[in-house]
Amino acid sequence: MDIAWIITIFLIGFVGSYVSGMLGIGGSIIKYPMLLYIPTMLGFTAFTAHEVSGISAVQVLFASIAGVWAYRNGGYLNKSLIIYMGGAILIGSFVGSFGSQALSEDGVNIVYGVLALIAAIMMFVPKKQLDDIPLDQVTFNKPIAAILAFIVGTGSGIVGAAGGFLLVPIMLVVLRIPTRMTIATSLAITFISSIGATIGKVSTGQVDYYPAAIMIVASLIAAPLGARMGKRMNTKILQFILALLILGTAIKIWLDIL
Repeated sequence: MDIAWIITIFLIGFVGSYVSGMLGIGGSIIKYPMLLYIPTMLGFTAFTAHEVSGISAVQVLFASIAGVWAYRNGGYLNKSLIIYMGGAILIGSFVGSFGSQALSEDGVNIVYGVLALIAAIMMFVPKKQLDDIPLDQVTFNKPIAAILAFIVGTGSGIVGAAGGFLLVPIMLVVLRIPTRMTIATSLAITFISSIGATIGKVSTGQVDYYPAAIMIVASLIAAPLGARMGKRMNTKILQFILALLILGTAIKIWLDIL
């Protein structure tokens, strides 16, 4: 628990939360592999997959709410989408997080790898004229939104990821929500999802509180900074960065599993 270890954990949390605010994800798509591999590479004691998922769940709770706060103005938050998908994903995340204790280390990693692979494929699907839709005229299929959110919540509850990295491709490709509205609304839904995941992880003893506290501090600083950058960046660039991050993570996880 020396200063080098604290700085390492803080930087992992900072980078993940900055990306979280910028791209509308909880940040676990970045922090999960970083927590799993970087401490070991630097000679520190390795976290188990269960510990990583527990730390991620708690940290995402704070990163997502900090990002939502930064997007609260400008009409980017779709309240109807938040209600339908948020309610469904909350139920799913409870189911997944409570059930995760029955899975092996490899089982948790496989679930994460499958979710990342699906998300990566969806991000490379063409999204034509998506951002030409005025924000006040956006509509979506409510039953499909709720069903997909429940599935995402169940899977992400297992890995403590809150599902933002999979919500964004679903909202862009399936529901056809404009990019900036997707980013802001996904953060709000991710926050709701992380409530269920966090309660499940804490109640089943899967959270290491010391590194989680360090990453929470990093989240509260970095997520709003990332959100400001996301508002200024071209939407195509935002989509491309997210696609590359998800694809890279999926490849790394599956190489280790196989």
